[in-house]
Amino acid sequence: MPVGTRGSVKGLTPAQLQDVGSEIILANTYHLALRPGADVVRDLGGLHAFNGWHGPILTDSGGFQVFSLATLNAIDDDGVSFQSHIDGAKMRLDAATSIDIQQKLGADIIMAFDECPALPAERATLERAVERTIRWARQCRDVKTRDDQALFGIVQGGLNTDIRLRCLEALVQLDLPGYAVGGLSVGEDPLEMAACLNAVAHRMPADKPRYLMGVGRPIDIVRAVAAGIDMFDCVMPTRNGRNSFAFTEAGVLRLRNAKYKLDDTPLDPTCDCYCCRTFSRGYLRHLFLADEMLGPIMVSLHNISHYHRLIRRIRDAIASGTMTALVADMESREVVGDNPS
Repeated sequence: MPVGTRGSVKGLTPAQLQDVGSEIILANTYHLALRPGADVVRDLGGLHAFNGWHGPILTDSGGFQVFSLATLNAIDDDGVSFQSHIDGAKMRLDAATSIDIQQKLGADIIMAFDECPALPAERATLERAVERTIRWARQCRDVKTRDDQALFGIVQGGLNTDIRLRCLEALVQLDLPGYAVGGLSVGEDPLEMAACLNAVAHRMPADKPRYLMGVGRPIDIVRAVAAGIDMFDCVMPTRNGRNSFAFTEAGVLRLRNAKYKLDDTPLDPTCDCYCCRTFSRGYLRHLFLADEMLGPIMVSLHNISHYHRLIRRIRDAIASGTMTALVADMESREVVGDNPS
């Protein structure tokens, strides 16, 4: 899922996203609640009418901002008190408020409010976060009134398998339409994350979507699918694209490097996106050095196309029984290009 934090995948139109294969996008409850406000989005017809995206939309709960804006919030058993990162205004977010905002936004999939602890964390910290996450998920289920929105629960527990499985067991008892793994890719070693997923993902309900939140390195996606994960989102394709990093089959290219000055080849000769069909590496490098906005737009578009092609490749590997070989191939080529991340 490409990430449209404030209702827009930066620099890209809905038509461009559809052209490269996007079927669902993500938006952010916390940020949209601040600007323009959930009531504004509701009064303008909901997110689909508001941003022109007529496919499915998923909104997160705002729980991740408990982690990412830790210096601006105070957590208690009932919710989180925020200080707006925009103007310092006070804001309270809890299970009921998060669901109210998401119902006004009108997304198709909404997320239960949760606590995402920073890693590494003491066992007591993880257990407290999981207790809150379970309680808040139950509250979210109970206050939700719209039948046209699917509520997903979020499994927390850091890298502790026992705590993760305890959280999962409690959430499964709520019989929600889908389940997510949260609280990973927050500073831990990627192999630790993979080990955690290998222990937890296959224990999630097999007949409901399994969603890994905020994980975006291609090698991590491949490993996670092998563990049993179905859905992903991350800002990495577009954020890296805006900063001149292009994902290709040959590795990651940093287009500001001088070696691309006279390079007349496409970003990725195996890619058929508009960027690769139209522009050379040398031209794209020029756009970044000249601060022309077309450069970040085109590389962001290409990166999203690359991720969709990766997912299609994974699907083919599953169907042909070659997933193990795909993981091995990706791991053998992990450190390639100008920047491996």
